Amino acid sequence: MTTVLIVDDQPLQRFGFRMLLESQDDMAVVGEASNGTEAIRMTAELHPDVALMDIRMPGLDGIEATRRIVSSGDRTRVLILTTFDLDEYAYAGLRAGASGFLIKDAQPEELLAGIRAVATGDAVVAPSLTRRLLDAYAEHLPAPGPETTPGQDPRLTSLTDREREILTVVGQGWTNTEISARLHLAESTVKTHVSRILAKTGSRDRIQAVILAYDTRLVEPS
Repeated sequence: MTTVLIVDDQPLQRFGFRMLLESQDDMAVVGEASNGTEAIRMTAELHPDVALMDIRMPGLDGIEATRRIVSSGDRTRVLILTTFDLDEYAYAGLRAGASGFLIKDAQPEELLAGIRAVATGDAVVAPSLTRRLLDAYAEHLPAPGPETTPGQDPRLTSLTDREREILTVVGQGWTNTEISARLHLAESTVKTHVSRILAKTGSRDRIQAVILAYDTRLVEPS
């Protein structure tokens, strides 16, 4: 059973989400929050598998709520809902630690599939789309220091040469199938490498690994 916290300032929107989710045998709505402050409190109390997070809310918005939930170390994963698929809100949500985002006019089956994917640790947004977002907002990336050498960030020191290579191409938007074909590795081996990269770097999912590749200058904006 996947437990979900609905976070939206519009009662009718929350009602619609609840009706959809509760029609599923494998989902349960454990609560509703109307703003970011309530979302943080209820996440700490209820520990839902997924927080379905609106962005524009009065008071504390969904971006800051996401950042605080993720930084708290809670197991809850955040799925951002946004009006547009490529805007500053989607970018900010991913930077804050969200496991993905969907646009609000997504089909019901897309929303359900997204929640299930996030709950099992997958990312909803394709890495290639994440790269397009990061390229579009590259000016917001941390500026390298004068002594900074690409790929020398401390977060990468535990990676093997092969893992560093795979993190680089993950950051470039390659799928596991593409990595397997181009690097002549079994796809199961690629999945193992990716899992180890996530564990060693503390990345919650593949999206955060792409962001890490940018932050550490393994991948430069195109």
